[in-house]
Amino acid sequence: MLNVIENLPEGILELEASELHQVLAGPTLIHLSGRREEPLFVSVLLHGNEDTGWQAIRALLKKMQGIELPRALSIFVGNVNAAREGRRFLDGQPDFNRVWEDVPGNEALPERKMMRQIVDDMRERKVFASVDVHNNTGLNPHYACVRVLDNHHLHLATLFSRTVVYFLTPAGVQTAPFAEICPSVTIEAGQAGQSHGFEHTLAFLDACLHLSHLPDHPVPAHDIDLYHTVAVCKVPPEASFGFGGDQLDLNFVEDLDHLNFRELPVGTTLARIPGDELKLVVRDESGAEVTARYFELADGELRTTLPFMPSMLAMDETAIRQDCLCYLMERHPGA
Repeated sequence: MLNVIENLPEGILELEASELHQVLAGPTLIHLSGRREEPLFVSVLLHGNEDTGWQAIRALLKKMQGIELPRALSIFVGNVNAAREGRRFLDGQPDFNRVWEDVPGNEALPERKMMRQIVDDMRERKVFASVDVHNNTGLNPHYACVRVLDNHHLHLATLFSRTVVYFLTPAGVQTAPFAEICPSVTIEAGQAGQSHGFEHTLAFLDACLHLSHLPDHPVPAHDIDLYHTVAVCKVPPEASFGFGGDQLDLNFVEDLDHLNFRELPVGTTLARIPGDELKLVVRDESGAEVTARYFELADGELRTTLPFMPSMLAMDETAIRQDCLCYLMERHPGA
């Protein structure tokens, strides 16, 4: 399933993400040599509709054509077939960013085997650092995510943004296995197609490629805003929802995604609910249902019962169905 190559196919840097299928038969790991042998690993297009990572990588490689790379670079170009159709993943496919760890039901998937192969390969190559590039669908600032509260990981994260999120859920993400072998970060570079997201990602990857090392000392407190994802909120498959109306199970406020990365006080209204059920499911890091801890139904409205900060709220029904409504965060005690 995985194609592994040691050079760039001719003409690939001229192609948009939706055109990569013309030169790549499927998911492809590209190894490029550089002055420093320990490679930077970058994964792009784990979600086929999030193309900022590919745009930044191809711009970086165009910029360095004819020049020895300062460090070896390994690029995993993920869901090429979904990128062809501009979709997160295709019918019948798993989410390419949920199969990097053994999660019940995915152990035997060919995609799971592929990710094991990639991690094993990069471990043998003594990978220097790992970056997984994503876009999101709602109004979110650019931020970085880590699975380990380690100085090297946090320095890598703050090289992209002072806003950093520590998370253990969802499981199966790329950052998880790489965090065990090298500094590892996921970057969220805003919505696809935004020029400032592309430019920011390009500058970050360029900086990573030129790093000789990551500092051992802690990131100064004034240089980081650190949050902890404590729960994930999903809309059950049977529930209907929309924005600004009043005829569905969940009628979210019209400016829902404007609430991202805002600390919501107790009593904040997120939706109107005509029935007598919340029609939401919130699970904490251990998988336990904790819906009643965070939300209540009062006077026909979905209201918060604890202060928290949401991320990834979006107005895109497909994104909500395929992933989640949002993540719930709290300021980390070390922040």
